[in-house]
Amino acid sequence: MKKYLLTLVTLLMVLHSFGQSRKESREKIKALKVAFLTKELNLSSAEAEKFWPLYNSHEEKLDTYRDKGRSEIKRKLKEVGDFDNLNEEEAKKFLKLKLDLERKTLIEKEDFFKKVSKFLSYKKIMKLHVSEREFAKKLMYKYGRGRKPKDKERKK
Repeated sequence: MKKYLLTLVTLLMVLHSFGQSRKESREKIKALKVAFLTKELNLSSAEAEKFWPLYNSHEEKLDTYRDKGRSEIKRKLKEVGDFDNLNEEEAKKFLKLKLDLERKTLIEKEDFFKKVSKFLSYKKIMKLHVSEREFAKKLMYKYGRGRKPKDKERKK
């Protein structure tokens, strides 16, 4: 009994530390993104004061939509096993959910751009869009998901 209890406690500690490191990694990435965007957009202090609260709220909403979609898909796939086991009605529900989340995401983006256009030029808003994509690209390359095929061949 003590052995099982010790194993359970150890497992819980490992899972807790894994969750903490994951949270710390997300916070580190967020800080890197803020620094990158700040540099790229070259915001004045007045612009930054208005921009960052709106941007953070915007990002939270987009994360919520992404997380909701992922969790719904994972939950349903866990129930049925895999996509091959889905019936037509369930697949239709998935597509409706996906389209609904994409619609909400688009509406959120439009709302965000409308709000920031009151104090940022459209040129800076476009620069934001490009810079976000550039940051994501750099992050992918850094963590190995975007390596060029030549890099993989050299390591073999």
